[in-house]
Amino acid sequence: MHGQQPLFLTPDELRELTGRIRHGAQARALRGMGIEHRVRPDGTVAVLRTHVEQQFAAPTARPKREPQPNWSAI
Repeated sequence: MHGQQPLFLTPDELRELTGRIRHGAQARALRGMGIEHRVRPDGTVAVLRTHVEQQFAAPTARPKREPQPNWSAI
C-alpha cells in the first residue's frame, strides 16, 4: 500500500477525531457525530476513511442556472 492511505482510520486518527482514548468512548462519540463505524471482536473501533472524508467534505456548489425568460408573464 505504498503511497496509498489505509482503508481505515489509524488509532491516532480515531483519538484525534473523537477526542477519546477508550474504545467504548470512541464508539459513543462516533455515534453522536453520525459517523458509521464497527466494533471489532477485540473491542477496537473501525471507521472507513472514505466515510469520514465524505462527512467532513465541503458541500459542492451547485452549477449556476442561466436566467430563463418568464414565458408565463408574456
